[in-house]
Amino acid sequence: MSITVDLSGRTALITGASSGLGARFGRILAANGARVALGARRKDRLEALAAQIGSNASAIAMDVAREADVIAGFDAAQAAFGTVDTVIANAGIDGAGLMTEMSEEEIERTLAINLKGAILTAREGAKRMMAAGITNGRIVLVASITAFEPAPGLVAYAASKAGVVQAARSMAREWARKGICVNTISPGYIRTAINDEWFDTEPGRKQIARFPRKRLMEESGLDGPVLFLCSDAAEFVTGADFVLDDGQTL
Repeated sequence: MSITVDLSGRTALITGASSGLGARFGRILAANGARVALGARRKDRLEALAAQIGSNASAIAMDVAREADVIAGFDAAQAAFGTVDTVIANAGIDGAGLMTEMSEEEIERTLAINLKGAILTAREGAKRMMAAGITNGRIVLVASITAFEPAPGLVAYAASKAGVVQAARSMAREWARKGICVNTISPGYIRTAINDEWFDTEPGRKQIARFPRKRLMEESGLDGPVLFLCSDAAEFVTGADFVLDDGQTL
């Protein structure tokens, strides 16, 4: 099913856009009229995606765990399309592994990309919106159902996503009078490059069988809510978390 929302005139920066959900977000925002700056570390993949989308897309190399990269990414987006008024902080890694076996470096990297990176991205976007006098800014951070559901084997990931939800609520309150709406989406399990191998294993298939609808979500299941949260129609929605999980947590 195709969902249409008018995003004409909007300039969006999307992190983690080289594959998976980020690439999907880039395509659907552009298809609905937005100019999209596609940010990630793998610029070759970004350039291929930008070429598919067309002239309203630009590839930007950035590592969200590094403040200098985030600032440079927004600089590049602004040079290409003007001030960013829409941000999707999507970059993330799963940090999978039993907690007793994870190294300090693995824990730190998961938190740096998933939590610190989301905060740095949202903060830089908000600073520029405020400086430009934008009063209809939209910031969407991608969390997860593991933010509030126990997730053995994903402890650092779950902690980072819980932090994303609370950071977003706090930023929403802090920037409420600036006209910037900050929200999170908490997707359920979707087959992506991060988890593809797991769901082909016997334990992975058993996990799917335990879901009420006995299936994984499709990426397209996030299209409508994301488009809405990036649009003018979301003027009165801020500090909210949208659980989009096909009933997996029921």
